[in-house]
Amino acid sequence: MSALSLVNHKLVGDTVSPMACPKNHDKFITGMPDTIIIHFTAGRDALSSAQYLCRDDIKASAHIVIGRQGEIYQLVDFDTVAWHAGESQYAGRSWYNRYSIGIELDNAGRMEKVGTEFQAWFGQKYQANDVLQAVHRNEKMPSWWHVYTPEQIEACRKVCELLIKSPAYNIGSILGHEEISPGRKTDPGPAFPLDKFRSMLLSQNRSDDQPLLDLDGIVVNADLLNIRESPSVEAKKVAQPLLTGAKLKVLEEKNGWYRVETKITGWVSKGFVKTDQK
Repeated sequence: MSALSLVNHKLVGDTVSPMACPKNHDKFITGMPDTIIIHFTAGRDALSSAQYLCRDDIKASAHIVIGRQGEIYQLVDFDTVAWHAGESQYAGRSWYNRYSIGIELDNAGRMEKVGTEFQAWFGQKYQANDVLQAVHRNEKMPSWWHVYTPEQIEACRKVCELLIKSPAYNIGSILGHEEISPGRKTDPGPAFPLDKFRSMLLSQNRSDDQPLLDLDGIVVNADLLNIRESPSVEAKKVAQPLLTGAKLKVLEEKNGWYRVETKITGWVSKGFVKTDQK
């Protein structure tokens, strides 16, 4: 990914495309933003979502939209209030537009299984390797979710890192829309590694070469977890389901799945495991 920089509250880089969103012009009146809110677009693609958010008749916007190849559209300068959080409350504060920078990631969100394919709310269909099955942090039953790409997550990491390090802002927290509007919003959903993402970015002792995902070891975080011969919900099961707390060694990561080693080797969905932190 090409280098990014911040100049006058704007991103600068080969992957950045500025867009006009004149409906947002109010500056932050509570001081510079101290929080980053992560969203998914629930749209068809990054450009159409960015264009939608720029429309004068739409009462929503965001500071940036990140596409699936890591491309970035900047709609609103980072010192200007965008309308991404809506009705929201967290840690004693409400209406987070007043305190936060909104980052939208091009992602279709929750899916419905239709035959061997998976369908988004707007009708577009996706293949099995484009989704994962996981339990949302605010729910109890698993659903199908559109996966994020490594390029997206890396672009988001670089942007957040710039904002955190910049003396122009006071970024001290990274939250999901689902956390400030539980029951109303589900983004970015369980396909985005939110807990690990913010922990590593906001850690005071983080090294630059530390990986975003710690793959040394994971444990099963579900009552039963199927282990399959390939990274697909349609793939054949290779053993009896794994039980809660089973420790697994990660060999490979692909499209929302881990190839793991226990007594045997097989693939498990990332949504049903957690990092084995000692």
